[in-house]
Amino acid sequence: MLQATTKPDTARPRAIALWLFIVAAMILAIVAVGGITRLTESGLSITEWKPISGIIPPLNDTQWQAEFAAYQQIPEYTQINSGMTLAGFKTIFFWEYLHRVLARVIGLVFALPLLWFALRRQIPRGYGWRLVAILALGALQGAIGWWMVKSGLSERTDVSHLRLATHLTTALITLAGTVWTALDLRALHRDRFARPARLLPVATIALLALFVQIILGAFTAGLDAGYAFSSWPLMGDAWFPAGGWHVGWSTARNAIDNPIVVQFIHRWIAFITAAAVIWLAVRSSRIGSSGPGHAIITLVVLQIMLGIATLMSGVQIAVAVAHQVNAALLLIAVTVAAHQVGRRAR
Repeated sequence: MLQATTKPDTARPRAIALWLFIVAAMILAIVAVGGITRLTESGLSITEWKPISGIIPPLNDTQWQAEFAAYQQIPEYTQINSGMTLAGFKTIFFWEYLHRVLARVIGLVFALPLLWFALRRQIPRGYGWRLVAILALGALQGAIGWWMVKSGLSERTDVSHLRLATHLTTALITLAGTVWTALDLRALHRDRFARPARLLPVATIALLALFVQIILGAFTAGLDAGYAFSSWPLMGDAWFPAGGWHVGWSTARNAIDNPIVVQFIHRWIAFITAAAVIWLAVRSSRIGSSGPGHAIITLVVLQIMLGIATLMSGVQIAVAVAHQVNAALLLIAVTVAAHQVGRRAR
C-alpha cells in the first residue's frame, strides 16, 4: 500500500490536489471523445486490444489494408457498412484510436506522478489507499472498454448497451472520486488538521439520482433510442406511443431493452434527478457556498435543454456530445457541492 508521513516538510497535499484536478480534466476530455466515438459508430473499427503495441497506428498502406481487412470480418461491416471505402474506415479508426491513446495517456499521467509522490513520501497519511483505488478503477476501465468492444465483434452489429453503460459509469465514478479526493487534499493543505468530508444523505440521494439518469442516458445511446422519436414533450402524437410496450416482455426487460420505453423513462426521470440535485444546490447555498449551487442550477437547466435539442435535432452529433459532456460537468458540480456540505458537517 502506498503511504507516506504527514510531516509538514514531506507531505504535499496541494501539489497532489492540483495533479488530481489535471487528471479530472483529462477524464472529462475522454468522456467527450468517447461520446463522439459512439455517435460516429467508430467503436468497433479496431478489432484487437493491444495495450502496449496498440499505441502505434498503421504507418503504411499495407498496415491500413490489414486493419481494414480485420474490420471487414465483423458483422457491423458485413451487415451495415459493406460499401465503406478505406478513406471512410480511416475516419472511424481515428476516433477509436484517439479514444484508446487518450486512455493510455491518462493512465501514465496518473501512475507515474503517483509513484513519484510515493517514493518521496509526499502522500499524506490516509490517502495512499484512495489513490491506489483510483488507479485500479482506471485499469478496470480499460478492461471494461475491451469487454464492451468484444460484445460487438461476433454476433452483434454494435456493442452491448449494458456494457456501454458500465463503461461510462465507471469513468464517471472515477471522475467523481478523483475530484472528491482532490478537494479533501486541498482542504488538508489549508488546514493540516482537516478531516475528509462526509457523504451526507442529501448528497447521496443527489449523486445516486444523477448516476441513474446517466445510466439511462447510456442505455439511450447504446440502443439508438434517441432516434425513436424526435418530438418533445410528446412522443409522436401521444405521451407514450401506442404499441411502444412489448407485451411479451417483462417490465424489467422493457425498461432496459426496449428503445421506446428507455427514451420515455430517460425523458421524465430527468426532472426527478433535477429536483434531487437542486435540493443539494440549495443546501450548499445555505451554508454560504453559493458557487457550486449556482453552477448546479445552471447546468441542470442547460442539460434539460440539450436533452430536448438532442431529440429534436435527430441526435445531431455536436448537440449530443454537448449533452454528454454537460452531464459530466454537472457531476463535477454536484460532487463539489456534496463535498462542501460534507465538510461543513465535519
